[in-house]
Amino acid sequence: MGNLLKVLTREIENYPHFFLDFENAQPTDCERDVWNQVNTVLQDSESILSGLQAYKGAGQEIRDAIQNPNDMLLQERAWNSVCPLVIRLKKFYAFSLRLEKALQSLLESLTCPPYTPMQHLEKEQALAKQFAEILHFTLRFDELKMRIPAIQNDFSYYRRTISRNRINNMNLDIENEVNNEMANRMSLFYAEATPMLKTLSNATTSFVTENKTLPLENTTDCLSTMASVCKVMLETPEYTSRFNSEDTLLFCMRVMVGVIILYDHVHPNGAFTRSSKIDMKGCIKVLKEQPADNVEGLLNALKFTTKHLNDESTPKNIKTMLQ
Repeated sequence: MGNLLKVLTREIENYPHFFLDFENAQPTDCERDVWNQVNTVLQDSESILSGLQAYKGAGQEIRDAIQNPNDMLLQERAWNSVCPLVIRLKKFYAFSLRLEKALQSLLESLTCPPYTPMQHLEKEQALAKQFAEILHFTLRFDELKMRIPAIQNDFSYYRRTISRNRINNMNLDIENEVNNEMANRMSLFYAEATPMLKTLSNATTSFVTENKTLPLENTTDCLSTMASVCKVMLETPEYTSRFNSEDTLLFCMRVMVGVIILYDHVHPNGAFTRSSKIDMKGCIKVLKEQPADNVEGLLNALKFTTKHLNDESTPKNIKTMLQ
């Protein structure tokens, strides 16, 4: 256990410093129930990413159908190409709802009294690792989604066509899978530039709102501590040398950015103010020291999916670093 999470005896600039072994954390008996519940969700994360990565879209079929509105063969070809893709998009959306519940279960475990968030991280490292894995998945999913404009084009075509076909009283078996209400919800989800991150931000905000007896600091301290964990590991060669895989470096970067964004959405003053418990200057500096290809998407996430970056209270040097 001490191997897994070492708390250094000193604190620099009042930010907590930890080393958390993201590679090897195993659940204790106390963590087992929540860990099993969340693990059931996380087991499907790689297949979701594979499905998204393989998404090619039906752009050509849709263009042919639009350009030849009277050619029923082309209309049918486009429709038959789009329907399986819509089923796949529904699967991704359904997974976001499962992820939302998993995140809230973890937040409940990592913030509940009588322990402080710091004590929770000492006692429940495997749950902290799962929290990190959810954020890692989320950033990967959204990075991929942003590179696939076909998703929104395909779904828009589906909605237009199903409305037209409904007017024509056609038999639409797919409506059993994706009815109008589901299509509306999916449409809102895919309209977001970073839909999974938006889902987690909303889930964290809802968690805070619904748990009125839980001090807000329990949640924000959990997030800021996780950000510090990742920052320290990334900037300390002694720690990075403990990683068995180079992928763990990128894992830490994604997790750090993810918790910063969640903190910024939940804390009334956000992550960028001078009073923030997150060392934003240090976190951005750590990212900028990495290869540009690895961090471009993460820096963009900080720029475009945070809530308070453009507030007057954000120091100018922080804004300049992210320009």
